[in-house]
Amino acid sequence: MRSYPHNSPEAAARLVALAMLADGHASRVELAALEGLPLPEHIGVSLPQFGAVVQALCEDLLNGGGTWSVSCIDDTMIDALLDEVSDTTLQHKVLLACAAVTEADAHMADGEMHLMARTRKRWPGIAGQLTS
Repeated sequence: MRSYPHNSPEAAARLVALAMLADGHASRVELAALEGLPLPEHIGVSLPQFGAVVQALCEDLLNGGGTWSVSCIDDTMIDALLDEVSDTTLQHKVLLACAAVTEADAHMADGEMHLMARTRKRWPGIAGQLTS
């Protein structure tokens, strides 16, 4: 899995991309939820830049022999990706974006629930903050 600079827009975007893919696919409803967010102001990437991060994540997952699910990434790897974002303001924004994506289709898949629970556990300072 490639690494991004600490607290970079790409590191934040990858976590949102992981949330989007955590149920095994990226749906139109999830993409629409992202389009409803001001991503440049929210996490520092435009939609085209976000698309490039999603593509890179997919390539990394394929190169690792995994499937399109967060279940193919162990908790150690999830924690390492979460640790690339330590700024609490950015964490809060990432958590809001992840919540928007995972709740967009009104169904929380196991992979989405696991990722959100892991995020809240790893970032306890923002665990209850799902309001903007």
